[in-house]
Amino acid sequence: MLGRRGHTVTLFEQDTRQAGADLDRDFFHWNRPRIPQAVQPHSLLAPVRTVLLGETPDVYADLLARGAREYHEFDWFGEHPPHRAGDEDLVTLRTRRIVLEAALTAAVRREPTVQVRRGCRVSALTVEEGRPPRVTGVRVGAEAHEADLVVDAAGRRSPVPAWLTAAGCRPPVVDSHRAGIAYLCRWYRLRADGPRDPGRVKNGSAAPFALAGVFPSDNDTFAVNLVLSTGDPTRGALTDPAVFEAAARAFPACAAWLDLAAEPQSAVLPMAGLDNRWTALTDDAGPVVTGLVNAGDSLIHTNPTLGHGVALGLRAAQHLAAHADETAEDPTGYHAWAARTLRPCFDAQVTSDRANAERLAASSPLTDRRAAALAACAFDDPVVMRARAQVRHLLRTPDEAYGTDEVDRHVTAWLAARPDFTPTHDGPTRDQWDALVPG
Repeated sequence: MLGRRGHTVTLFEQDTRQAGADLDRDFFHWNRPRIPQAVQPHSLLAPVRTVLLGETPDVYADLLARGAREYHEFDWFGEHPPHRAGDEDLVTLRTRRIVLEAALTAAVRREPTVQVRRGCRVSALTVEEGRPPRVTGVRVGAEAHEADLVVDAAGRRSPVPAWLTAAGCRPPVVDSHRAGIAYLCRWYRLRADGPRDPGRVKNGSAAPFALAGVFPSDNDTFAVNLVLSTGDPTRGALTDPAVFEAAARAFPACAAWLDLAAEPQSAVLPMAGLDNRWTALTDDAGPVVTGLVNAGDSLIHTNPTLGHGVALGLRAAQHLAAHADETAEDPTGYHAWAARTLRPCFDAQVTSDRANAERLAASSPLTDRRAAALAACAFDDPVVMRARAQVRHLLRTPDEAYGTDEVDRHVTAWLAARPDFTPTHDGPTRDQWDALVPG
């Protein structure tokens, strides 16, 4: 995005390997210990599609050509309801992360003003004294590289905060919250001569102590995913493929897809040690430094339950590219935009994770009849599905989407037609789970 606006960009990437030559080899056999989420399932939400279509339509076309698939939230109903403004954005891009990486890598190679330095590990920042200090570039080994603006996109383990402190800058303000949940997933591929469609089945299921889901993806692949408390005594046993699949089959969503006799493509892939972290390069006194901003997971890192990571990363990239000159002079506007636009998503994720962790750890039953009805009603009523999708795709807040008279009327009517509706889980009981999964 910067290159297409005429900026000269140097990208330092410490990994020598790049995505694109063979998607399956890159995805299943590229050891990437610094990026554990790379092999976990992704759902690319509406902002991914809208940013790419607006900024780099060639990248979006490449994604589809490589096998990514669009899924509109109203596809659940078969026939879409009458169109309303904004409905065109309620689209999930179903693909593995490696497909997006390959399309972006290919686009970067085509940009004449962008130079990629692979196998180059940045070791420090160059900083000029001032109030605040100014970052003037980076060091790679013995070389110094000057820049009008340095962008920290080094991810959730970025060394930049420590470098700033070591250079005498005020420390960045870090807000970190441990998620308390763990993920396990396994990848499958539909057989060319086998069944292709599980029918009209939801992709998510739940038990009081665990969540389960299916992520349809590119090129006939899909992932089965289990989420449970980090303190659950059965978590370790689930890394056994036979145990994992037996447990997954206890959830209707997973069973429907596993019944398609798909071929396993991976081991069971765990991911834990998750947190939500907001790293602000500004405090009450203003920016701690100029000439430097952070983006992507260096700025906002969230547990992937709600699938916000790529969407928020691309929104930050788009804003930064559009305001690069003024941000290089003074990053105050960028920091304010991030706090106003991205921080609410971080706060919502922290709140959601806290509730999920407590519920899973305590195996709490569902008790809020209205909230459960709102979730269930969406799969029967396009009006409520639209509100659900607007929240999921970061287009409206829950209060904005669900707090309308129209949604209230539709949920009330749905409940009135089901006087015996009781909140319940569709997954196994704890006794059933413990019989399947050794502790």
